[in-house]
Amino acid sequence: MTGFPAKPADGNRSHDRQDHDQVHGYRPVIRLLGERLSLCIDPRLATVSIVVVLLTLTIALISLVSGTYEIGVFDALQALLGHGDPNSNATADADPEMIRMIVVEWRLPRVAMAILLGAALGMSGAIFQSLTRNPLGSPDIIGFAAGSYSGALVVILLLSGGYYAVAAGALVGGIVTASAVYLLAWRRGVQGFRLIIVGIGVAAMLSAFNAWMIREADLQVAMSAAVWGAGSLNGLGIEQLLPATVVLAVIIPMVSLLSRALRQMEMGDDMARASGINVNRTRLLMMVLGVALTATVTAAAGPISFIALAAPQIARRLTRSAGTALAPSALMGGLLLLSADWAAQHAFGVQLPVGVMTVSIGGIYFLWLLVREGRR
Repeated sequence: MTGFPAKPADGNRSHDRQDHDQVHGYRPVIRLLGERLSLCIDPRLATVSIVVVLLTLTIALISLVSGTYEIGVFDALQALLGHGDPNSNATADADPEMIRMIVVEWRLPRVAMAILLGAALGMSGAIFQSLTRNPLGSPDIIGFAAGSYSGALVVILLLSGGYYAVAAGALVGGIVTASAVYLLAWRRGVQGFRLIIVGIGVAAMLSAFNAWMIREADLQVAMSAAVWGAGSLNGLGIEQLLPATVVLAVIIPMVSLLSRALRQMEMGDDMARASGINVNRTRLLMMVLGVALTATVTAAAGPISFIALAAPQIARRLTRSAGTALAPSALMGGLLLLSADWAAQHAFGVQLPVGVMTVSIGGIYFLWLLVREGRR
């Protein structure tokens, strides 16, 4: 979505523009706001985004009414709007206050956290796939998520820190890991493939280190850390939702400000420099912001794998965009994590950590992606 001064249209210019679009593969745009200012909207991207949002809202509503205590759709909507129905027939002893507590205080924060954290993972994956120009370049593959997990484990197992201390540890661990990977991959610049290979090696070392820390810790603390390390939204409420929302409300606008430079860097470092972009500074800032997004998720719910890997690629194929788009990736990430969380709660008759679900499905996607990239 880009704003620019509109130029007077004439027949020849219109035909020239159509010919130019056909030759270069540009898609039609919708121009709004009159002649002085226009908004260019990619119709396919807008359509895909709207459909993803509608699907997310649908699954969110299904999540709000699903559970041991079944609630009707109308009752859930009434509770969300702050109106209780005294004649509700959700159960024999349904009571508006009980319904409101279940929907608004118990289920809604979890649904909101799934959407918010999924969006953060999708955007983080889009950043790193754009920087590396490789669909395998997601934070859980190149070690940044493992680094955030290591930092959080150090705080949990050695310092017995609370939520904010764990969040700080996850952020520091992710940034230290990103710095190490960046420096080890540096050879007169950073190439995407080298960054991925180095990152995979660092991730393997950190995974072994994390397993050793859990093994050496006190049994009770180790069990809690292992359950948290599976990646779960169980027990998350408004206390975790508010700080995560505040942090992401700071990070996401900063990412948006650098998104245009990121798109120009996808055309190559030389082309980006020619257009006035400070490539190294932009790459470093985007890496820090991408790590911060991953660390926020890790601090809140533990390491959740493969959402960052799959969401940008699914969004890119649906929108048929030339590069990795941040907004559709974020929307797709929210949809994927919310769907995975609902399936983890209700699809197997027993509640599973959402990380188990994403790893199971994401592993199949990862194998397909490896085979596809190998053939290319």
